[in-house]
Amino acid sequence: MDAITPQPRPCWIAGRPEQGVGEITVSHPFDGTEVATVAVPGPEQVERAVAAAAAVAKEFRRTPAHVRAAALHHVADGLTERAEEVAETITAENGKPLKWAEVEVKRAVSTFRFAAEEARRFTGDLQRLDTDPGGEGRMAIVRRVPRGPVLAVAPFNFPLNLVAHKVAPALAVGAPVVVKPASATPLSSLLLGELLAETGLPEGAFSVLPVRGSDTKTLVADERLPVISFTGSTGVGWSLAEQAPRKHVVMELGSNSAAIVCADWDDLDHAAARIATFGNYQAGQSCIAVQRVIVHASHAEAFVPKLVAAVRALRTGDPHDPEVEVGPLIDEDNAERVERWITEAVDGGAELLTGGGRSGTSVEPTVLRDVPKDADVWRQEVFGPVLAVSVVDDLDAALAEANDTEYGLQAGVFTRDVRVAFEAAAELEVGGVIIGDVPSYRADQMPYGGVKNSGTGREGVLSAMEDFTEQKTVVLTGVQL
Repeated sequence: MDAITPQPRPCWIAGRPEQGVGEITVSHPFDGTEVATVAVPGPEQVERAVAAAAAVAKEFRRTPAHVRAAALHHVADGLTERAEEVAETITAENGKPLKWAEVEVKRAVSTFRFAAEEARRFTGDLQRLDTDPGGEGRMAIVRRVPRGPVLAVAPFNFPLNLVAHKVAPALAVGAPVVVKPASATPLSSLLLGELLAETGLPEGAFSVLPVRGSDTKTLVADERLPVISFTGSTGVGWSLAEQAPRKHVVMELGSNSAAIVCADWDDLDHAAARIATFGNYQAGQSCIAVQRVIVHASHAEAFVPKLVAAVRALRTGDPHDPEVEVGPLIDEDNAERVERWITEAVDGGAELLTGGGRSGTSVEPTVLRDVPKDADVWRQEVFGPVLAVSVVDDLDAALAEANDTEYGLQAGVFTRDVRVAFEAAAELEVGGVIIGDVPSYRADQMPYGGVKNSGTGREGVLSAMEDFTEQKTVVLTGVQL
């Protein structure tokens, strides 16, 4: 008797699992082994998913808040119950070390819980209009209503929580959501589909479509999806926005985060450990990963060896080992690119303090010093485990170097001087400044985004809810205030 070939994991079309017309093979970034196959929907299935989202939009936006909140709580509870399975899934498809995958699951739980809470209190404002004589007896109710179905285009580096950052706010405001996960990491999105299917949300409230190529372009162009939420590379993001000029496009793009160690900072061991960890913790594949380290000259002799020692101490290897902190890059092409950028920087005069080697998809955590300012590892987003150290003589020079990039997502400033903190916050051309730490903390309820080429929106739960909605004003007349 012939062996039965397992079917690919199904996609989700308008809330129902279906096999597709093709399949994607998901491979483990660490060793290339096959993890799973995933059903790829065809054009007819994509059409049904979008049509269902458009058809249910009016009904779904009027769903009672407690119904939407209950569905979001159910997903949070389901992720909690299946946390070990979900973390292993993230590690298998993404290569993220298990310890960081477990953190991502916890953050996704928080994202859905925050969204459930906000769904209950996202009510709008009451505005009095009798501030001049013509407005006497009038009052305005300013509410936020969904713009329409959301196309959520997700990246590979946080295959669960950055999908949650789009799905949870959309459902919280009553907007149907069509998820297009990264082709390399669709499994976490499909697992979310399983949990959402248990909630009893109306048909069409969600779909998960692991499509590629022309079908992705079809989704971007479809006028029935008036909102696009995209997280990913800068080039792809701006290209997507150009393809949809009449849509509301929210993007969280690239970064080149700096950490500044100021003259007054006295705990160099702490700063070195934090920078080493959060420059490398996902092999540098995080938009908030520290890339440039700017150190005051008074600390350079003591600090740089501490940083190098902290980087060398990071455990690398099989990401399923709970002690491993640095795993592989998503694929060998990206590993080769990072290796090439390191080599080019060294050839240009940078000093290699540690690392620099590559084995397959894994790149050794690397520290460079005195990198030429035109080198890719200084100016571009490396998205790899590389730290570039620069030494400066004063705060003005440090802030100028931190701003010397086309990106503006986050920066960290190690200082205990409140005057320095406020000066840095005022002068740094970034969307977020972390005082006393590195860009490592993304509270899922706070506004999160950048300036310059780092995005056009904010990814915090409440911020995304505002992005997915627009104001509607109702004026009541003959009202006694």
